[in-house]
Amino acid sequence: MSLHQLYAVLLAGGLVLLASIAAARTATKLGLPGLLLFLALGVLLGEDVLGIDFDDAQLAQLLGTTALAIILVEGGLSTRWSDIRRLMLPSALLSVLGVAVSVAITASGAHLLLGLDWQLSLLLGAIVSSTDAAAVFSVLRALPLPRRVAGLVEAESGFNDAPTVILVIVFSTGVTDLPDPLSIAGQIGFELVAGAAIGLAIGWAGTAALRFVALPASGLYPLATVGLGVIAFAAAGAVHASGFLAAYLTGLLLGNAVLPHRAATRSFAEGIGWLAQIGLFVMLGLLVTPSELPAALLPAVIIGLVLLLVARPVSVAACLTPFRMGWRHQAFIAWAGLRGAVPIVLATYPIVAAVPGSHQLLNIVFVLVVIFTLIQGPTLPLIARLLRITQPHQAREVEIEAAPLNVLAADLLTLTIPSGSRMNGVEIFELRLPKPSIVTLIIRDGDTLVPEPDTPLREGDEVLIVTTPATRAEVENRLRAVGRGGRLAQWHDGRGEAGPAPRRVGREPLPLSDASRAAVPALVRAREAVASWWAGVTPKGLQRDEP
Repeated sequence: MSLHQLYAVLLAGGLVLLASIAAARTATKLGLPGLLLFLALGVLLGEDVLGIDFDDAQLAQLLGTTALAIILVEGGLSTRWSDIRRLMLPSALLSVLGVAVSVAITASGAHLLLGLDWQLSLLLGAIVSSTDAAAVFSVLRALPLPRRVAGLVEAESGFNDAPTVILVIVFSTGVTDLPDPLSIAGQIGFELVAGAAIGLAIGWAGTAALRFVALPASGLYPLATVGLGVIAFAAAGAVHASGFLAAYLTGLLLGNAVLPHRAATRSFAEGIGWLAQIGLFVMLGLLVTPSELPAALLPAVIIGLVLLLVARPVSVAACLTPFRMGWRHQAFIAWAGLRGAVPIVLATYPIVAAVPGSHQLLNIVFVLVVIFTLIQGPTLPLIARLLRITQPHQAREVEIEAAPLNVLAADLLTLTIPSGSRMNGVEIFELRLPKPSIVTLIIRDGDTLVPEPDTPLREGDEVLIVTTPATRAEVENRLRAVGRGGRLAQWHDGRGEAGPAPRRVGREPLPLSDASRAAVPALVRAREAVASWWAGVTPKGLQRDEP
């Protein structure tokens, strides 16, 4: 590839990425999973429309599997252990027994209603029996659901990739070459147990390392965290264990540990997870041939109805009834079994194995995913209301890490006062920070306090300051000056030279520009948001991001 060709590829990739981000925003407004528009973008770029020819199923399988691993790591990092710890047994049962029941019913339907041979029928049943983590996370976390319900579906989507991958690989060898059911069950058991052990071991070791080893830059912590999840996936795969389960459990363990820079780590993982989703769905859209899809429409609708109305409800009832889960919750969980990239990626396995008729399966699975995501995704809020599993006034779960500051277009700075600093003993008003910056919180000896203008600073204090992007540089210069020159540091002198005594802010107000005056109410709200946020955070969870 020449340098000129590289520029062209990077330009096209950047434009596709920006178009996908715009599509994600549009999908959110419409209440749809973004995967649909990503798939549509891939189809638009394909050989039947804009002419990009991509039909390498093996490359799609490799890249798709890698993207799924990253998505599962991000899913584990963003899943709260408190939400799923009591749901491990039912979710594991849904992921193993539920998949087996769903495969049996769907395969029987495909054989009887479509006339497919048993190998293709079993493959189709296994491929579509796995729910998709990316689709589930993106849709369910926007709904005001009981955590027992949402946590169960999320945990299932993180666990059930492993058994379905095993079944697809086994069925790709041919019905006549299949091992006996006990051997298949033993293989699934080994891969799940070994994958879980590897994922937990790497997650535990990574937690210990990141907690006690100081890295030279804060940006390395997110890279190390995601890298540990990828290592777990690869290590498990190398010993023929379940890499998907290992990646998810490693992310789950790391995401719920008290580690440095957790907010930055989750933001980074969310971003790379979105990148993996976008690349995966666009690639899968490129893989299909649009002119072949109409012939797959009727078979996809038939199998989708069998799956949605028979196989999924029966498997949910068989697995969750012993746990005394009500029929309303079971009905919603059955409807919330969203399909997405996982079935489409799994459909490439029989193509790579050269199974006769496997391209037909890919088309059926692609159309099924598109149609039933369009049906299930937008109707989930309505189904939840009809089943009365949530109330209209129930608050939705929100992320409060840095959202208030983003909305207010403000920056949050943290300052640690070192031993010997001349800032020791300086009162808040003597900092003379440029308007409209505000000192919002002080962490001292493990306790938090909201400062008054005459609150003195002490060595070892962790100070949180809210400012605007326009005044951030001036705030940083002023803090450095006070740190070197104490309370008599001049206003504009970053060297900390002595100067005239400051006037006390609040007693003799300084004149404000129109822009600063307009920003004051926003920063006051930001101060209240930060104080409220910090009230629920332990000192160990302090994120020490240097300004």
